[in-house]
Amino acid sequence: MSEPQNPPIEDVDGSKGPTKSELKKQAKAAEKAKKAAEKAAKQKELEAQKAAAEPDYSADCYGAFPLNQSQSRPRRERIQLASLSNRDGETALFRARVHTSRAQGSKMVFLNLRQGTESVQALAVVTPEKISKQMVKWIASLADESIVLVEGVVHKSPEPIKSATVSDVEVHITKVHLISGVEGRLPFSLDDASRPETEVEASDVQFNRVLLDTRLSNRVIDLRTQTNHAIFRLQAGIGELFREYLHANRFTEIHSPKLQGAATESGASVFKVGYFKGNAYLAQSPQLAKQMVIAADFERVYEIGPVFRAEDSNTHRHMTEFVGLDLEMVIEEHYHEVLELLDGLFLHIFRGLRDRYKREIEVVRLQFPADEFKWREGPEGTLKLTFKEAVNLLVEDGVSREELDDIDTTNEKRLGRIVRAKYDTDYFIIDKFPMALRPFYTMPDPEDPTISNSYDFFMRGEEILSGAQRIHDSQFLCEKMRSKGVDPESMRDYVNAFRMGCPPHGGGGIGLERVLMLFLKLNNIRRASLFPRDPKRLEP
Repeated sequence: MSEPQNPPIEDVDGSKGPTKSELKKQAKAAEKAKKAAEKAAKQKELEAQKAAAEPDYSADCYGAFPLNQSQSRPRRERIQLASLSNRDGETALFRARVHTSRAQGSKMVFLNLRQGTESVQALAVVTPEKISKQMVKWIASLADESIVLVEGVVHKSPEPIKSATVSDVEVHITKVHLISGVEGRLPFSLDDASRPETEVEASDVQFNRVLLDTRLSNRVIDLRTQTNHAIFRLQAGIGELFREYLHANRFTEIHSPKLQGAATESGASVFKVGYFKGNAYLAQSPQLAKQMVIAADFERVYEIGPVFRAEDSNTHRHMTEFVGLDLEMVIEEHYHEVLELLDGLFLHIFRGLRDRYKREIEVVRLQFPADEFKWREGPEGTLKLTFKEAVNLLVEDGVSREELDDIDTTNEKRLGRIVRAKYDTDYFIIDKFPMALRPFYTMPDPEDPTISNSYDFFMRGEEILSGAQRIHDSQFLCEKMRSKGVDPESMRDYVNAFRMGCPPHGGGGIGLERVLMLFLKLNNIRRASLFPRDPKRLEP
């Protein structure tokens, strides 16, 4: 029997290797690939030589600027993207970030340029003696999130550009220079960070979902989204409206210390810090300072400042540091004077946000769709319930009365749904809380000592303000302190303020981030905080 013409070659371990013909084929394929690579490299070299040989008539119109060390100040006007719609045919100069870029061949590139909550489409096209191929190629190579200085001519767009907020114009680039580039890779794209969760869940396309923890760990990038710019403009708006209303009502802004020598209101919920050879505590509210200032005849005061709570609460609405909006005022006759002023304050804030920040609210709604926040503006005024009436509403809805000595978070939300359905409002007030639920400085009801002259305000079924009439009589105050297990001697300076005569007064404390979260229905307070602090997060 004759041997096969092309026997397989045995490996040293006895296994069969490739045949001689297979080896020839592999060598031939390798040679072919080598020649193809050499040809491609040669072509690339020729193209580079050709490009180098072509005069770059745009050389001065693009490239990276040197590090800005304030070398010069030509005083050229730079405009905001929001004004571009009114500049058809004009040359505009502006600084922006490259949100996205898209090259079309080697002769055209589109940029989506972003400035805060606004964006515009820009275009660079190879044009003889004006825009070179080299310039278009360089523009196309710019990394997303690079900061650039752009000069170009504004042109009306024949149809709306859906990818830009300034949708009726586009900018035809004549010059573009890099101010600040990007080092390394972005942790996520701004498009992914701006996409609504509903779109991620409903779409057939596989989108990258950016989790809240990832956002907070890379907060600087996350804060660049148009949604976050809108959220924090609204946050600033709440502070502005708060100040505006109180200034108009004769309040004085104060600044109380955040370091205290004793764990004042509740030792379990304050942070202890080293203070030279002893200890100090971070203030969990400006409550005591506000009252002492009232005793000093300041009449009406408010403060916007940090508040610290050492509570190990990892919920959607708790943080260990937040911004408190606090006020205190003298009472002439009845503590409802304070309640009514606070109600007027909230209505001023709600109307101000609706009327002055319409654009920002629309931007947030794109990513966080929600029912519009409702409040009563008719002659009937804000809905006010007593604690007893609120409990009765919950009992009528099926909650056991035995569970309702206090209204916990679950039942607060349930009450919010009941009130929305029955009274068509997301904003309401509960008055006359049980004395057992309130701090030692709360004034009891004159007819029933088990009830207090205190109130809470609610938005979408969650508490956003707690307040009361305070005890201004020193002997009565000491009595109540002892009944709550607080030694008056441990708070001697506070008690002494009332021994020297203090008018009747009351006030309240508001959580800024909580108001913002509930107005916009962001569902997590961390989205309403610039750099949130909670039991698990101290950075960035």
